[in-house]
Amino acid sequence: MSKDKFVVGVDYGSDSVRSVIINALNGEEIASSVYYYPRWQKGLYCDPANNQFRQHPLDYIEGLEITIKDCIKIAGGETVARNIKGLSVDTTGSTPVAVDKAGQPLALTPAFSENPNAMFVLWKDHTSINEAAEINAHAPKFGINYLKYVGGIYSSEWFWAKLLHVLRVDESVRKATHSWVEHCDWIPFLLTGGKKAEEIKRGRCSAGHKALWAEEFGGLPPNEFFATLDPLLDGFTSKLFTETYTADHAAGTLSPEWAERLGLSTDVVVGAGAFDAHMGAVGGQIEPYHLSKVMGTSTCDILVAPASEMKDKLVRGICGQVNGSVIPGMVGLEAGQSAFGDTYAWFKNIVSWPLNNVLSQSAIIDTQTAEALKLEMSELIIPELARQASLLPIDNDNELAIDWFNGRRTPDADQTLKGAIIGLGLGSDAPRVFRALAEATCFGAKSIVDRFVSEGIPVKGLIGIGGVAKKSPFVMQMMSDILGMPIRIHQFKHTCALGAAMFAAVVAGIYPTVEEAMAAMGRGFDVEYYPNPLYKEVYQKRYKQYNSLGEFVAFQIAQQAKS
Repeated sequence: MSKDKFVVGVDYGSDSVRSVIINALNGEEIASSVYYYPRWQKGLYCDPANNQFRQHPLDYIEGLEITIKDCIKIAGGETVARNIKGLSVDTTGSTPVAVDKAGQPLALTPAFSENPNAMFVLWKDHTSINEAAEINAHAPKFGINYLKYVGGIYSSEWFWAKLLHVLRVDESVRKATHSWVEHCDWIPFLLTGGKKAEEIKRGRCSAGHKALWAEEFGGLPPNEFFATLDPLLDGFTSKLFTETYTADHAAGTLSPEWAERLGLSTDVVVGAGAFDAHMGAVGGQIEPYHLSKVMGTSTCDILVAPASEMKDKLVRGICGQVNGSVIPGMVGLEAGQSAFGDTYAWFKNIVSWPLNNVLSQSAIIDTQTAEALKLEMSELIIPELARQASLLPIDNDNELAIDWFNGRRTPDADQTLKGAIIGLGLGSDAPRVFRALAEATCFGAKSIVDRFVSEGIPVKGLIGIGGVAKKSPFVMQMMSDILGMPIRIHQFKHTCALGAAMFAAVVAGIYPTVEEAMAAMGRGFDVEYYPNPLYKEVYQKRYKQYNSLGEFVAFQIAQQAKS
């Protein structure tokens, strides 16, 4: 292989999109670029108090073009561009959108350009809690358990619940909707110049984990399942898909329009899409029975097991198990926490309230200085909280928290749940509360490992990926102590984008299999955390307290719902 074979990986996160150009020979990063969604940063189309989080497709399109062109410029321009062979994309999920017959998101048409229901419904949008509950109540009426491969519980974060909610609340969108498409499937369709919604190649990853697609069912559940749930869904499966594609398959090649926009060749092969954590697990060099934890705003935990060893095993309360959703030939099992980095961001916003709301009233400093001070303090708050929290003694009487600030993803999805903090006193200060929150997120991680193990799936090791894994030694050491397991941190900064680049190398024919691309392009690990045995006993007691508090919180919320 010559050294001038490059591939592009594009990773769409919750706040930004990042693109990388990778040398397919050795996985070396040639260039990277990050674009923060401007509409999202302004809070447009979102209503956090009502769990509404929507993103405009223009944020995605603009970011795609800007980051790839920026990468090409950084890497050396045309010389690099003409040797780019493949491009693959990962996105958050489930993040679907209503499209017209041409496969165009409705928000890109004049009539719906400012309508949040015509935009992408971000994974963390929980406006469809009621619809998810109805799906869970409806499923047992059928002889076949259509929820068996998604842990037995359907979530408001997923495909069908979001679709039903949008169809119910917005008649204009309902009448204009021809199909419903995941973000990770739409971007490859866009890049390859697709013109008809039925031509969209649906990824195995998104279809199996979020849309109830399964090989056993011969595709999606039958129309009867959805039509008897709500007549609005009658016939909708005919507008969707039967066949799915693992991410080592090509979606096509760059269209002339996008080749010109990006400065690339129409020979560039575009891969079928998948979710960020699943491609991130590949970028992070996942191994069978090692849990890959992508730690960002939420966590998405991925484990792979050989299909021959899984046989008829079904794991309760996770986000699905799908053959080929991560690596073809292996079953990908997904779990995660609905709020991880978001928990720390929430507390940061709490303690930053005076900076954000009162500083501008100061008569001592000017507006420019006030803004600069807010920016500086914003960068310092979390590292300083972590530093001071690390100095605190670990004690059974410390403040205790529950990490369900955006509901609970796994084990056992329940987005109605809320976070909690107890044990507060006049001696409770910001570092103590921060420590309790960090501890809660680590206890939440332990509950996921415990569920896998109790269901007969061993967890042999942990791989840390993402912003929190790279930036917070305090949290990573605590997690190792609480789980009683070493954690290896992958050295690559944009690991999900690297995983996408590995798939791009496969669809471009540079490597025949995902495993060979991983072996050649993997960048290894630069940090490893080991559990401190001195803390084992106290954390075991704290974990029992965490579980007891969680049961109490869940009970109280259930009682409130009944009243």
